[in-house]
Amino acid sequence: MAREVQITFDAADPGALAAFWADTLGYEVQGPPGDFESWDQALEAMGVPPENRNDASAVIDPAGSGPRLFFQRVPEGKQAKNRVHLDVRTAPGLTGDERMAALEAEADRLVGRGASRLARHEPAPPLNAGHLVLADPEGNEFCLD
Repeated sequence: MAREVQITFDAADPGALAAFWADTLGYEVQGPPGDFESWDQALEAMGVPPENRNDASAVIDPAGSGPRLFFQRVPEGKQAKNRVHLDVRTAPGLTGDERMAALEAEADRLVGRGASRLARHEPAPPLNAGHLVLADPEGNEFCLD
């Protein structure tokens, strides 16, 4: 039986990191439960104090096919290179200069949203089509592929 997967990120600012990844993936921030109009209303009703209302956030695929991403506040910052990372499929089906131009355009957009550029790997056919390595606003590495 296949299992549903959630990808969890440790974060200093779960709300901001969730907003970055929602924009990056075309996801949306998961709405509040029940009939609440906002998360602040829901958390107030649950008795969550204001200082803990950014302890967690989540984003979901509006089409319902991609995994949920969950962001949880932790006290420590990122310590080392990720052992697992996301590949954001930005240029499927494109090759060569056209592919790298599409990757560069998306990298420029994401840098404007707080990402950092880390590396560019040129195409080396037949096994490497070329990709860019970036880091999200909290330093988590990911690839534009």
